[in-house]
Amino acid sequence: MAEENENKEKPEKNLTVKFPIGVKLVLIISFLIIISLGSITYLVNFFVSDDVRITAENTNFDANSRSASVVKNTISQIRSNALLLLDVIANSNGSEYITRSSSSLYFDRNPDTAAIVLLSKENFKRGDYDLRLVNNKFFAQNELDEDQIEVFISTERETIESSFGREVTILNATPFFNYGTIALLLPWNGLGRDDAVVIITSTDSLNSSFGGGSASTSFVINNRGDVLIHPDFETMRLNANFSDSPLIIQMRKNNDENRQILYKDADGKEYFGAYQKLELGDLGVLTTVQSELIFENVRATTKRNIYLTLAVLFVSVILVWFWSLSLSRPLKKLTGASVQIEAGDYDVKLKPRGHDEIGVLTQSFGRMSAGLAERERLKDTFGRFINKDIAEKAARGELALGGETKTCTVFFSDIRSFTAISEKLEPFEVVEFLNQYMTRMVACVNQTRGVVDKFIGDAVMAVWGAPVTSGDPAVDALRCVRAALMMRASLREFNKDRGGVKKPIIRIGCGINTGPVIAGQIGSNERMEYTVIGDTVNFASRTESLNKPLHTDILLTENTYELIKDYVLVEQMPSVTVKGKEKPVHMYAVINMPFAEDIPGAGKDGPKTMAEVRDLLGIDAPDLATVNLDEEEKKYKIQK
Repeated sequence: MAEENENKEKPEKNLTVKFPIGVKLVLIISFLIIISLGSITYLVNFFVSDDVRITAENTNFDANSRSASVVKNTISQIRSNALLLLDVIANSNGSEYITRSSSSLYFDRNPDTAAIVLLSKENFKRGDYDLRLVNNKFFAQNELDEDQIEVFISTERETIESSFGREVTILNATPFFNYGTIALLLPWNGLGRDDAVVIITSTDSLNSSFGGGSASTSFVINNRGDVLIHPDFETMRLNANFSDSPLIIQMRKNNDENRQILYKDADGKEYFGAYQKLELGDLGVLTTVQSELIFENVRATTKRNIYLTLAVLFVSVILVWFWSLSLSRPLKKLTGASVQIEAGDYDVKLKPRGHDEIGVLTQSFGRMSAGLAERERLKDTFGRFINKDIAEKAARGELALGGETKTCTVFFSDIRSFTAISEKLEPFEVVEFLNQYMTRMVACVNQTRGVVDKFIGDAVMAVWGAPVTSGDPAVDALRCVRAALMMRASLREFNKDRGGVKKPIIRIGCGINTGPVIAGQIGSNERMEYTVIGDTVNFASRTESLNKPLHTDILLTENTYELIKDYVLVEQMPSVTVKGKEKPVHMYAVINMPFAEDIPGAGKDGPKTMAEVRDLLGIDAPDLATVNLDEEEKKYKIQK
């Protein structure tokens, strides 16, 4: 939980300028232009669209009526002419000359008719024809095969049988001839019997009369829903069936002869559809036009209006933008200066450009930045002698003479054999070496939000929990241990370039204890120092001194260990009786912090035992039986 609380602490996000004044002015003008011109465009589009729709419906209905009239007249004429020819041949008493000459004259005057076949029930059952008249010129000019006549009759045998004395049927013959053709199946009793006549004729004249090139499409279907005539040849060649079309379903369902409806096809496209029923062959003539095509001109006009609106908007935005620069530029400079000051750079140079409110604000802002720069200089100078957090609180007047009880984690570190090292160095070398060492150690404290309380020669005393705290003693303790592990890693890096008399290898011992302390300004009104005092501090100092006989580098007291035992890997040391303590206390040597992957040498790949730590740091294993300290200086005794 301590680590989770630590991770949840995040710095407050800085606010940024998202909507400058210039942008706001542009948005306001743009909004007004778009609303006004957009409303006009919408109203024009609404009323024009309604007029266009009415006109398109009337035009589509008229086109359907004309197409139906053409189909009715053309098929009726084909039927009448063919039956007249058969009547002439029937009354010729079998004259071959009359049959040949009359059929030749018929095909000359009806060039779109490909063939006429007369069938009787008896001969048809045997597969014979009573009469077969073929327009050879038609087949030759269009490069068609006459044998396809027999293929068609054989394929449509059942339908042809229903034509004997019953009803007129019209079929699509295009798939058989690969040419736009239809077949009329007519009953005929010119010879005193119920015969059937098959008339195969081209659809070219009908397709051309349907108004090709217009937005609407007219086509003809038979009673089965098969397409007979259609502007698209492939639709006819594939013998398409439109019986499931919403328009055809409505036509079959309604009792009226003609009507116009609005419907959607299977793809969701909207169409205006008009139909007219023909009694001859139970045909349906249909004319459709896609609503999207009808309103294409309306949309084009709307687009032009939108482009005009955008042009006006663009010119307005340019004018407003340049006008707003006189207002926004000074404000941008003030905004940039505030960001600069927030980042800690108080060297702001602003010059008023006018005598308006912005000019006065700019002048006041410059004076404020100068005052903040002087305050920051004093705080920085003061912070070099005490902790910056304490300097900040003192600058705000939040620190006064007196103290309070807080729960803190106190840290002491000391360089092993510092006296022997300093004796071999010149004074300036000692100071230079200590500055390099202290810089690294203090950085570790600061990075974990601790406070360096004081330097005692080569020793460092630091505190977590006063004057700043996370609010959770466990988090403060965990931060302290992280700082100690960071010191371990930093010292290893520091020692890489060292070795010899002038640059000896440095080893340290760290003692950590958690408990109540008295924290506050201690001293007089003329000279005071913020520090922490109490038994917890003394115990931390004595814990640090135990690193030497125990051959460790980081020791925790039992108080600290109980707070963070779920987050650190330790090895328990022998119980120690410390001066001032009645009962022996447990000490724990820090081995690793498994989750601290950000610390070099720690984390999952870090040491697992104290032996590995000693091997990593070059520390010999302890021999507790040989420990023998002078009685006057002895502050502990090892429990064997």
